[in-house]
Amino acid sequence: MAAEAEQGFRPLDEASLVAYIKATPALASRLGGGGSVEIKEVGDGNLNFVYIVKSSSAAIVVKQALPYVRCVGDSWPMTRERAYFEASTLREHGRLCPEHTPEVYHFDRAMSLMGMRYIEPPHIILRKGLIAGVEYPLLADHMSNYMAKTLFFTSLLYNNTTDHKKGVAEYCANEEMCRLTEQVVFSDPYRVSKFNRWTSPYLDKDAEAVREDDELKLEIAELKSMFIERARALIHGDLHTGSIMVTPDSTQVIDPEFGFYGPMGFDIGAFLGNLILAYYAQNGHADQANDRKVCMNLLPFFFSKKSVTFLFLQPL
Repeated sequence: MAAEAEQGFRPLDEASLVAYIKATPALASRLGGGGSVEIKEVGDGNLNFVYIVKSSSAAIVVKQALPYVRCVGDSWPMTRERAYFEASTLREHGRLCPEHTPEVYHFDRAMSLMGMRYIEPPHIILRKGLIAGVEYPLLADHMSNYMAKTLFFTSLLYNNTTDHKKGVAEYCANEEMCRLTEQVVFSDPYRVSKFNRWTSPYLDKDAEAVREDDELKLEIAELKSMFIERARALIHGDLHTGSIMVTPDSTQVIDPEFGFYGPMGFDIGAFLGNLILAYYAQNGHADQANDRKVCMNLLPFFFSKKSVTFLFLQPL
């Protein structure tokens, strides 16, 4: 903690956040000046504190990264620099696809703190909407547009070699978040790990079958190699249905703290894989009147829209 204090970092609670906002013009002006504010801690994520800050005339979101994994505690240290890469990725993706990316109003690197646009209700996390059986007719269109633009315009399909290498070099410093993905996506599920979870004893044999499947592990090793080596575009890096907020006519992508230059297919596969998981989980939620096939019906539409958008993108 002493080292953190020397770097100017201190975790904020609701009271100290009020003082911070009043001393930060970029945030205070968004809330209409020096009036009273209401603060609600809403973070349900694994890593960070998230606050909704409301005045009588406006609202913002303030997000602060801690030096450990929030859902585990300080026994699992984690770099606070993830906040810098999240803000940087939001700004770059927001420049390329502002219709689906919330604006960043303020970033304080020493405090690992970001102020950004409040995504108002009735937006909800996509995962919750899929579980509830809500249909999102524009989701495939919006996500194909978001991925086509953010992937195309940060790749060598659009950029020259010099600019691309500068981007790759900057985001190479997000190696701790990349290492976490390597662990929890490409390594731990296929071996004994203290963080693995399954419904025991009912799925014990299935978990064992995964751990003993050498052919599967060879395929996963190849995918892990691609993830590490293929610096194709500035990807979100964690594009599951918990990183997307939606209404039937709006889609907003959040939480790109895993952002780095990696394989385009990682973002695409994460999103589509989550839709497939949602479909196969529907036996516990669906009824005869609503069999939830919409999750699978989104897949071909997403691919067709993304392909067309990718093909016809022109320089900005």
